[in-house]
Amino acid sequence: MTAKIAYADVEVGTELPSRTFPVDRARLVRYAGASGDFNPIHWNERFAKDVGLPDVIAHGMFTMAEAARVVTDWTGDPGALVEYGARFTKPVVVPDDDAGAAIEVTAKVAKKLDDEARTVRVDLTVTSAGAKVLGMSRAVVRLA
Repeated sequence: MTAKIAYADVEVGTELPSRTFPVDRARLVRYAGASGDFNPIHWNERFAKDVGLPDVIAHGMFTMAEAARVVTDWTGDPGALVEYGARFTKPVVVPDDDAGAAIEVTAKVAKKLDDEARTVRVDLTVTSAGAKVLGMSRAVVRLA
């Protein structure tokens, strides 16, 4: 599969469609099963509070993966993602209620890196409850 976005059609400043991803305790338990990360801070409210957290928090890698979906959905090909990294700045706190939490993601093309390889850098802004939860969130993608 190849990215559906053409390198020639993308300019610095191009905004990707923003997304909001719901996060609830059931998703965290499913992610724990898939990832093998059963740290109780991700599912046990009493334990999370005992170690000084405000409540259960989402897995950092879960948060990164949800954010990356904005990029892979935009390209139309998960294989177009060449490089991705971020710093964890604040946790995504997930209360035990019907609303849960949300991860809000916006992204834009920050730089055209290589005309021959058709790669661009996409900078992402990732927030939850008004706080930035990922810093230096950047992806390099190869376009068509």
